[in-house]
Amino acid sequence: MIECGTLSSLVGATVSWPTAASLATAGGTLVLALATFASVRSSNRSARIAELALQEQRRPVLVQSRPDDPVQKIMFIDGHWVRVSGSGGVAEHIDGNVYLVMSLRNVGAGIGVLQGWIARAGLLTSQEDHASEQEFRRQTRDLYIPPGDIGLWQGALRDPADDAHPAIVDAAERRQTISIELLYTDQVGGQRTISRFHLIPVGDDAWLTASGRHWYLDQVAPR
Repeated sequence: MIECGTLSSLVGATVSWPTAASLATAGGTLVLALATFASVRSSNRSARIAELALQEQRRPVLVQSRPDDPVQKIMFIDGHWVRVSGSGGVAEHIDGNVYLVMSLRNVGAGIGVLQGWIARAGLLTSQEDHASEQEFRRQTRDLYIPPGDIGLWQGALRDPADDAHPAIVDAAERRQTISIELLYTDQVGGQRTISRFHLIPVGDDAWLTASGRHWYLDQVAPR
């Protein structure tokens, strides 16, 4: 039989109470650190979700306007006026100048601010990628498309020495499809998007605007 005093002596010899206390403190600190990490991670996830929700509330998405949308008028810097009906467009060649206009609708939740454009003769397919940002012509006029409403895009080619001028003149004169890509952002310059449109000749002198593809430059696109 082991006496109590002897048992106490054995336990005391086996267990270092300061070490045990240190281990307990370390364990508690680890548990607290893990809880803090989980809390911070959850907080970061919530902040990211809130940020994405805010972005979606500001995202513009431009498509052609509806056929029953009202006629709009717009003037070019040289005083030339054009009228565009719902879902319509303009491709005019007058005295060496090419005037291009499209009637648009913003189906997104945020204001669309047009930043640049590029026009190419012919029908570009969905398999062909968009032009590089460096190729876009900067808009010389501030053009805003409000969410859930209509607006206009306009562009002009005036210099015969411009590489795009001859092909677009020929397409307008021969009434062939013209592909136009628009670069636009939200109202704070974020969420850069490129949308491809086509000006398609209809009848003797009318043009139809049709949207094709959309690319999000700052995040994953729908496809």
